[in-house]
Amino acid sequence: MPVEVPDHQLKEYYDVALDAAKKAGKMILEAFKKEKQVDTKSCAADLVTATDQAVEKMAFTFIRGKYPQHKFIGEESTAESGTKLELTDDPTWIIDPIDGTTNFVHSIPEVCFSLGITVNKEPVIGIVYLPVRDLMYTAQKGRGAFLNGEKLSASGQTDLKKAVVICEGGSSRGEEVVKKLVENMHRLISASHGIRCYGSAAYNLCRVAQGCGDAYVEYGIHIWDFIAGMLIAREAGAVICDPTGGEIDVMNRRILAAATPSLVPQLSSLLVHLDMGRD
Repeated sequence: MPVEVPDHQLKEYYDVALDAAKKAGKMILEAFKKEKQVDTKSCAADLVTATDQAVEKMAFTFIRGKYPQHKFIGEESTAESGTKLELTDDPTWIIDPIDGTTNFVHSIPEVCFSLGITVNKEPVIGIVYLPVRDLMYTAQKGRGAFLNGEKLSASGQTDLKKAVVICEGGSSRGEEVVKKLVENMHRLISASHGIRCYGSAAYNLCRVAQGCGDAYVEYGIHIWDFIAGMLIAREAGAVICDPTGGEIDVMNRRILAAATPSLVPQLSSLLVHLDMGRD
């Protein structure tokens, strides 16, 4: 049977998540000013640092102390174990300790701690914290999205020709993948006011929530990259779907966020769609 969580319990989860984000932010901020210890994962552009690993370990240790019976999904622990991800109906804490590791390595301040909580496989709490900029994006399902306590709203843009679209090059360096991503960028530039790349899926979704970008599309990301930002954008009024225009599958490695439903078919019909597999 689906797991039901009363409102007061969700509020408690939110408070714990907020505490974890603040603790993580302090660790990231201290490390941001120092020389980074960098390694690679799937390819030379897929980076990991000692801080990624330390922040994830701290956050999970802290949260497990409160909720040892809950499930946990983390970018670094998943990479280390090599096990296939499974998302269940149980309360699940999903963490990307540093979303924007390349930014972090190059001392670019758009660096996020991203934490989403799912229940019944649906995001119910999302927190994205940029400690270098001291930007705390938060959302609880059905209660709106906020930046440092101020309510957020998507732009309301309906015309792609007047829109700014956020997209990314991703970490894959496979020739065919890169070719399709570049083709999509070319098409988006030609059809819109322009494109932007901020280097973090979580922050990209928050930009749409904030009305500082009208749409965002990316292929090749994982559930920990977008689950928190997805809820924040949705609670700000944005549409979240698969880039084909269909319903999003959070275990499928792609996402489209649009300020309005009108932008979805305009973008979907324009894009070369990539299948990057499932988590």
